[in-house]
Amino acid sequence: MASRRSEPLYSIEEYLALERASEERHEYIDGYIYAMAGESGEHGDISVNLVREISVQLRGTLCRVRSKDTKVLSGPMPIRPRSKQGLFSYPDLVVICGEPQYHDENADVILNPAVIIEVLSKSTESFDRGEKFHRYQAWNPTLTDYLLVSQDAPIIEHFSRQPDGGWSYRIYQGLDRCFTIESIRCELRLTDVYDRINFESQESDESNEHPN
Repeated sequence: MASRRSEPLYSIEEYLALERASEERHEYIDGYIYAMAGESGEHGDISVNLVREISVQLRGTLCRVRSKDTKVLSGPMPIRPRSKQGLFSYPDLVVICGEPQYHDENADVILNPAVIIEVLSKSTESFDRGEKFHRYQAWNPTLTDYLLVSQDAPIIEHFSRQPDGGWSYRIYQGLDRCFTIESIRCELRLTDVYDRINFESQESDESNEHPN
């Protein structure tokens, strides 16, 4: 997870007031505010590729894609005054189906995500795999799919909610692989997701950093 900005516990109302006045992005979890780390070039390219591939396929449907600056709330509703319980996150990409449902009149916090995609970074991977996904499962009943996209190798992990409430898991590895997010009828080809990403140069850099 990104670095913690605050030691004191902030209420949700206080966090939102600070965040809406800030030029930087911060996530919030149970009273604590965390500054979001900057992204690598690979992270940025993969995120843009995903938005491009999915947004084109959603054209003319009831679903839309948003990225980077869209907050998602995962926590109990309605929010009690001075409450500190909940997660406000900024997914790398979120798909919303139907009319967006918002936390308040500012229309900047989504309550009904359908698909969330995170591009993994070393500083956030454990949080994306652990606590964040647990919160998404527990508090976002509209969420049908959660994807984790590596930026170090052509690997996408796909978690899909099943009718009984459990989650299935599939992993796709290699630039020749493709798969479909059935809930939104979007096909992802890994060669398109990783367009402009040179894994050979990354491996070369790692080899130079750790000589035998």
